[in-house]
Amino acid sequence: MVTQTAMTGRERVRAAMRYEPVDKAPLQYHYGPVGFYEHGEALNTLYERHTGDFQPFVRCEIPKPPPEDFEADGSYHAFRRDDWGTLWEYRIFGVAGLPVEYPANNETEMERYIPPDTAEPDDATLARERAATAAHKERYYALHGGGSLFERLKSLCPDEEVLINMALESSAFSGLADRVAFNSRRHVELAVARGADGISFGDDYGAERGMLISPEMWRRFIKPRLKVIFQPAVDAGLNIVFHSCGQIWPILEDLREVGATAVWPQLPAYDMGELAARCRSLKLAVAIHTDRANTMTFGTPGDVRELVKREYDAFRMWEGGSWFYVEADNDFPYANLEALVETIAQWR
Repeated sequence: MVTQTAMTGRERVRAAMRYEPVDKAPLQYHYGPVGFYEHGEALNTLYERHTGDFQPFVRCEIPKPPPEDFEADGSYHAFRRDDWGTLWEYRIFGVAGLPVEYPANNETEMERYIPPDTAEPDDATLARERAATAAHKERYYALHGGGSLFERLKSLCPDEEVLINMALESSAFSGLADRVAFNSRRHVELAVARGADGISFGDDYGAERGMLISPEMWRRFIKPRLKVIFQPAVDAGLNIVFHSCGQIWPILEDLREVGATAVWPQLPAYDMGELAARCRSLKLAVAIHTDRANTMTFGTPGDVRELVKREYDAFRMWEGGSWFYVEADNDFPYANLEALVETIAQWR
């Protein structure tokens, strides 16, 4: 079930992305702050036991939110304005907040809005970045960020304005979407210039049982802009890892058409076997992110172990085409995190 020759992390991920056999299933960690805030050094110790293939182990400093971010009753409550001008409200430290002030709230603001500049590195800086990426690639897979489109638009305008203007295809909103797309494209161009192996891109198009917008609207408004964003990566032969929460079954083939080579799906929104077969037929590699909403939060360590084994079998991970993704969300019992990491180590 495995190849005989040991691979570096980068070789392992590259093979999996191409649906080629691997010596063991690749592993990716996301070092989100909320897990380290809740579990402290225990999480560092756990992750150090079984290192991943996308980056070396990083002993994270345990985050300490400032005292002013807490209410008198001890509850967390903070506001932050980002580089795009959106004011966010946070109720759980380390977890995405909700926008409460939008910088492009109406047609006039949409027309006037200019995204933040994408810093252009000078020749010396770019040379250093390329050298750092090359050193990283001696052992690990280099995945760089590529931005977002739909999610960014929903942080610049209220959800209802986004949906109405997408339906109407208003010129003000379409122009705003084009400028956001260009900003993401610049991130992709910089990833190519730095020598990355692939880019990651995230846009949540789905709910639990279906898409937030019709596939037809998605194809009319979103798909052409994704093609523009991804073109530099496609031309350079980079992998494109596309994350989208919710059920997006109708557009999986469309994502492949615009250049996506892998997806990071919300697995419980699908029949696992059907998704594995569909992605295999499309040659879309899959990030296996074990059910965070139910199993990891409310299940037992036994439930976690059983689910990891089902994932490994359903996606035939020894044949390539998928990798394990680990992220510690809020309220995960430590016993479940330990079961997740140790069972992945057993089966990979």
